[in-house]
Amino acid sequence: MRHAMIMAGGSGTRLWPLSRRARPKQLVPLVEGRSLLAIAFDRLAGIVPDANRWVCTGEPHREAVLDTLDDLDDDHVLGEPCPRDTVNAVGFTAAVLLAQDPDAVFAVLTADHLITPVDRFGACLDHGFSLVEADPTRMVTFGITPTHAATGFGYVELGDPMNDHAAKVERFVEKPDADTAATYIAAGNFKWNSGMFVFSARGFMDAIARYTPEAAAGLQRIGEAWNSSDRLNMLNTVYPTLPKISVDYAVMEPASADSAVEVCCVPMDVEWLDVGSWEAAAETVTPDASGNRTSGTAMHLDSTNTFVHSDDPDHLIATIGCEDLIIVKAGDVTLVCPRSATQQVKALVDRLPDERR
Repeated sequence: MRHAMIMAGGSGTRLWPLSRRARPKQLVPLVEGRSLLAIAFDRLAGIVPDANRWVCTGEPHREAVLDTLDDLDDDHVLGEPCPRDTVNAVGFTAAVLLAQDPDAVFAVLTADHLITPVDRFGACLDHGFSLVEADPTRMVTFGITPTHAATGFGYVELGDPMNDHAAKVERFVEKPDADTAATYIAAGNFKWNSGMFVFSARGFMDAIARYTPEAAAGLQRIGEAWNSSDRLNMLNTVYPTLPKISVDYAVMEPASADSAVEVCCVPMDVEWLDVGSWEAAAETVTPDASGNRTSGTAMHLDSTNTFVHSDDPDHLIATIGCEDLIIVKAGDVTLVCPRSATQQVKALVDRLPDERR
């Protein structure tokens, strides 16, 4: 049976101060009054039934997730006792699904992407499901056609085509420098790594056992206890001991180099925005004639390419002669920085006292 899990963990520090520890970015009404998580959940309508949609998030955010998603029930929120990176979020999901459905095939999606058109996204996801249903040992990733030589994304190198909709993966490459990224774009056979996948639950558990055995044993114990009264005790005891590592490093990279495993990529020819910084968030707002983008109450005089976000409609932000700035007012904090410095917001947050996080 087909399932889908949306990863909605993380603290969203790159969208501070709007995103805070108690309300990370995926729960903030950031796009036309809607949260990224709600948009991601609704994007699955007609593709995966409500009853087979799951959200993996930090346990402290369980109630906020349920308040955000009316069609999600408590049993379909997989609450992590603590963050242990993406391989364990995916493995946790695989273990729970396997305990209920030995033939489960599931998509791994993210709560911080904007993707259009939705019908094209759905068609690509269907191709991915079909590939894994035909061979449960397969692993499918989705590649985004690059629009520029980005250094903030990982890349997937495509090899021989499998059919009209997919190609074999030669390798995964982590975030390259600018010159290397430019060579990838020129080569024409590289895609951005979207961070979205399709696996069979059993196939992924086997892959963890093969490539990351130090995580496999614990995840298997959690899965075996899931349908028992010992579920929460086992989860809270074992999960914090799991090695903290990403799914790319732990599984996808070694699998792509393993001749015994078929890793393939479905190119996803869509408009794709990873809302991972204020610079990216600005792209969700329509610009005026001078390139200024405003979400909230603002007034611009002789300013260009400046983004303003305010969560207080009674608070006017006025700019004069500003260029390429990001200005965000959220609660008790105002952030001002050049567009080129938005990737440094996380470093700033790391230096803040807890009460400002």
